[in-house]
This record gives sequence, C-alpha cells and structure tokens, in this order.
Amino acid sequence: MGSGSPGPGHFIGWSGEHPDGGHDVAFLLVYSLGDGTDGPAAGEAAMRVALDRSGLPVGAGPVHAAETPGLPVKLLVQAGQAVLTLPHFTAQYPEPPEWLAAAHERGEVHAMSATRPWPRGTPGRPVSEELLRSFAGDEEAVMTSAHCVLPVRSPG
Repeated sequence: MGSGSPGPGHFIGWSGEHPDGGHDVAFLLVYSLGDGTDGPAAGEAAMRVALDRSGLPVGAGPVHAAETPGLPVKLLVQAGQAVLTLPHFTAQYPEPPEWLAAAHERGEVHAMSATRPWPRGTPGRPVSEELLRSFAGDEEAVMTSAHCVLPVRSPG
C-alpha cells in the first residue's frame, strides 16, 4: 500500500478482487486528515467543493473519466509511480508491484475521494489492511465520497 505526499489531500492505493471476477482491481482512496486550522468540518466542506468543481458528484455512482471529456482528474503511471492530478492537488507515490499489475491488467483504477476526514491515515506511517478496510469499506464513508474510474495513462 502506498500513501500520497503531503498537501491538501493524500492518497493510498491497494489492489483486490472485484465482484465481477477476473483480474484484481487497483483502487485509490483520496482523503484529508481533517487537521486543517479550521477543523475537520471545514476540511470536509472544502473537499465537497473541490470535488464538485472537478465534476465528481458526492454520493453518486462512479464517473468514468474515459467517457467524460474535460474531466480535470488524471492518473499517470510510470516507472512504478502513480501520479494523481486533480485541480489544486497533485500527488505521487511508488505503488507496490501487485497494484501496478492490477492497474495495467485492467487498464483502469477505481478511485474514491472521501469527504469525511481520515485522521488515522497519516502519510509515512504503515496502514494495516484492517484499518484501511474499516475506513474505505464503511458505508457512511462510501456514501459521502465521490467515485471515479480512471484510465491508466503512461507517458508516450
């Protein structure tokens, strides 16, 4: 699992089975720590505004970036690094081989941008599968997030 660089948001990637079977899916969770000077509620409101401006509706089905011209959300995978770009936010991090294999095999990554802060997802600290599952699989976190399917792009 990887976690993104410091900034207005962070991300963490993992891979796992998809209900449709077949190859594993690469997932990304974009989140804030809720540690801004104005508190977690202000951070949650700011994340909602940023997602709305990016064309990613909160609480709706996934937006398919390949079918949404002009969507300002991009994912570049190169040299073992995932680089995620949204307006006012860019993060990169080396992803594990199994995440990279799943991303390349399917040609897409499923991203969840949480509006609810996740203070336990501190960058630079290990995140157990159980801790990640407890947040990313929480019904409230899922329902108050924006979801996007991003095509894997490589330079060239």
